[in-house]
Amino acid sequence: MAKTTQPAAKAPAKTPANTTPVKFIFDKSNYTWFIISIAVVALGFVLMSGTTDIYSTTKIVIAPIVVLTGFGIGFYAILKKSDAK
Repeated sequence: MAKTTQPAAKAPAKTPANTTPVKFIFDKSNYTWFIISIAVVALGFVLMSGTTDIYSTTKIVIAPIVVLTGFGIGFYAILKKSDAK
């Protein structure tokens, strides 16, 4: 004789009375600044590539400054506090 078991009835899910909305660490402005920083870093790397002239001023001076500026904007995007509403 084989025993048949019935699944146990599931208890209804209880929702807590005091639900608060989830607050994320970053808001829309942080992500906007981070996208801008990615674009600036990409522009710097594009400036570093290019012509066959290895020692051009654009490649050895301007492009690294643009890349470091992009990284600075990225740090600002990470460290920027959310606007209090």
